Amino acid sequence: MSRITSQARDTVRDDMTMRFLFVGDSMTIGRAGDWTWRYRMWRHLESTLPGGYAIVGPRATLYDPAADAPDSETYADPAFPAPARRHLAGWGEGWLHMAPVIGATVAATGADVLLISLGLIDLGFYTNSEQTEENVRAFVAAARAANPRVRAVLLPVIPNVRAGYDAPFALECARFNELLAKAVADLDTAASPLLLAAIPESYDLDADTYDGTHPGPSGEHKLASAFADAMHQAWGLGGPYAG
Repeated sequence: MSRITSQARDTVRDDMTMRFLFVGDSMTIGRAGDWTWRYRMWRHLESTLPGGYAIVGPRATLYDPAADAPDSETYADPAFPAPARRHLAGWGEGWLHMAPVIGATVAATGADVLLISLGLIDLGFYTNSEQTEENVRAFVAAARAANPRVRAVLLPVIPNVRAGYDAPFALECARFNELLAKAVADLDTAASPLLLAAIPESYDLDADTYDGTHPGPSGEHKLASAFADAMHQAWGLGGPYAG
């Protein structure tokens, strides 16, 4: 098993199983036929923490565009095991939606590490950057109320097609990313550490998405790498992302 720092061991149970919870919007739940970056992360955890982790969450399906419902089980790899498909992600859901439910989810699943990709849908449809940041802080507070030693990796809003033609929206995304970085710095503690993942420098909307927003296979790898490398570099958890 790869090295886990003493700080990381604080969140591991007696059975040495660290429980990961994916939290996200449409880019995380994925659509019918996708691999998803969750699948890429599962493959990474299998190779770097074999037997020392579990993936938890109340949901396991993909979004089905034809039915306009999150009820598809058609992953690109049908061998993707059911326990590893678990998540807390939803098409059209953001910080606004996840903040009220994260506490109960952490309590029910025993999640130790939250891998979070949220914000784009909030800024696009529901809240401005300041309101979204308030929901980030509410989310962290609720998660810690359920598990005072929970840790989290948070991904900023990544490049997207709308920001290319909607200048006010692009400014809101940039402003939120600044506020998110500040919130992570303000809220980070030794007992419950927070990490800000880096936006992949090479992320390309044409090559890495299928519609300018949602990741295709190469984009999935880059998102998984952002989380995996952040955990490895800061906490010594797992290993470098190898794809």
